[in-house]
Amino acid sequence: MRGEPSILHVDLDAMFAAVEQRDKVSLRGRPVVVGGVAGRGVVSTASYEARAFGVRSAMPMAQARRRLPAGTAYLSPRFAAYQRTSRVVMALLAELTPLVEQVSIDEAYLDLAAGGHDLTPRGVTELALRLKRDIAAATGGVTGSVGVASSKLLAKIGSELNKPDGLTVIPAGQELAVLHPLAVGTLGGVGPATEQRLHRAGVRTVGQLAAVPLDDLVDWFGQAHGNGLFRLARADDNRPVVGEREAKSVSAEETFDVDLTDPARLNRELDLLSARVAGRLRASGLTGRTVNIKVRSPDFTTVTRAVTRDQPTDDGRLVAQLARRLLAELDTSAGVRLLGVGVSTLADFAQDDLFTAASLEGFAIPEPLPSSLRATAVAPEAGMVTVLEPPPPATVADPEFHTWRPGQDVLHDLHGPGWVWGSGLGRVTVRFEGPHTPPGPVRTFPIDDPCLHPTDPPDWTAEPAPSTEPVRQAALGSSPAPVRPAALGSSAEPVRPAAFDSSAAPVRPAALGSSAEPVRPAALGSSAEPVRPAALDPPAALDPPAALDQPGVTGGGGAG
Repeated sequence: MRGEPSILHVDLDAMFAAVEQRDKVSLRGRPVVVGGVAGRGVVSTASYEARAFGVRSAMPMAQARRRLPAGTAYLSPRFAAYQRTSRVVMALLAELTPLVEQVSIDEAYLDLAAGGHDLTPRGVTELALRLKRDIAAATGGVTGSVGVASSKLLAKIGSELNKPDGLTVIPAGQELAVLHPLAVGTLGGVGPATEQRLHRAGVRTVGQLAAVPLDDLVDWFGQAHGNGLFRLARADDNRPVVGEREAKSVSAEETFDVDLTDPARLNRELDLLSARVAGRLRASGLTGRTVNIKVRSPDFTTVTRAVTRDQPTDDGRLVAQLARRLLAELDTSAGVRLLGVGVSTLADFAQDDLFTAASLEGFAIPEPLPSSLRATAVAPEAGMVTVLEPPPPATVADPEFHTWRPGQDVLHDLHGPGWVWGSGLGRVTVRFEGPHTPPGPVRTFPIDDPCLHPTDPPDWTAEPAPSTEPVRQAALGSSPAPVRPAALGSSAEPVRPAAFDSSAAPVRPAALGSSAEPVRPAALGSSAEPVRPAALDPPAALDPPAALDQPGVTGGGGAG
């Protein structure tokens, strides 16, 4: 530990859901769940309105749906929007100190001592409050919780104590007074299995853990883990803030809505996963010597296998060939629920030999399956430390692309920008609104409407321009109807019948109210339409990968 509270940890509050509520004005104050929306998908992030009903990250989406009320939004992740918001926040952090350690897309440690700041409790409190205001202003209302302490351990715990939009400063010398009353599960490294073992021994708080002799902890958990728990219970954490973090592995995995048993189909999935991993390796200028696979059975039994070669590679054909050999060693007759491929022991060069090149002659990785045949693939389960590559954006011109992901940003040639409300039965429903518009109208189109296109996330920093279009006169001399500007998707279209507005009221209990979420102006009213009727729930094909394509960054996922 240091002699002053000089390490700051910032964690954006329910980041994925907060970004969705920022960009989709009708979702503010509503429960929002981001993750795999179909089949075996899992929750990546739940807004605080959804958490009031017991929904949490890594929960099966089917279970979340049973708990949440009508009017809840179930959205697929929009990685481009989250990454852009993350870059804005990380740029703000870099202005405070040259030592910033980004540990995920939504959290980072800062070494304030390297920035020459006033490190008294009052000084760091003022700095943290200013940082929180700057983050909210720069991101359009996304809030962050901050902890400041003398170690990484206490700074991270501090950022979690008063979520959302919280601030905890732990002065030097007060570490144990804050730490010891907390539940033992608060400590990093205490997972469910360790927590259960400690509970059986009557250890439920960190203070009780600190009273356990070291020999007992080593006997229960082994030398490394036992010593680690012994130190953490005493707030003994001297880990430095590391400004540069290297990726330890690159991997891709897929969970299937229907268990796979066909060996040919499994090999094809391995080939596709290997191609994605190799593409990311090349994009990052990396190669790797170790190829590993992960196979999860229907009963959740997970088996991993790995092979290490002498020379590193970034060749997807070689990765696929080695992955196939590893899979051939396993019995997959009972079915495969999840399949993953990874490359580790990374280096920044490749040196494949002539024998390797010769062995790959004639070995080709197949093209991706048509979307209609890949409809069973859903997002990877949360909690896996993996880096995945989102699928390349499709265009309406592609004849295969007749599916739309819920929450996806779209642009209509006549109606302007909006987002996918839901799709199915050959139709797609779009809500036309943005960060600065009133709750917008909903329109339904054929799923292959040539006027509807995928588009980039909206710019929350740009205020909408005033309309310059002329007023359109209705037929027979009736009163003029305003023409909605195509670029803005404003609310000038005919009002949707009130029957669709029955579930519009925010559902979060008042006891959980906080300043973390954007407040919807009273002028917008409470008659916003529900997020999506159950009949329009999208098919499983709409789920993208749930992890993040960010080299060198693992974990996270906007869960906080």
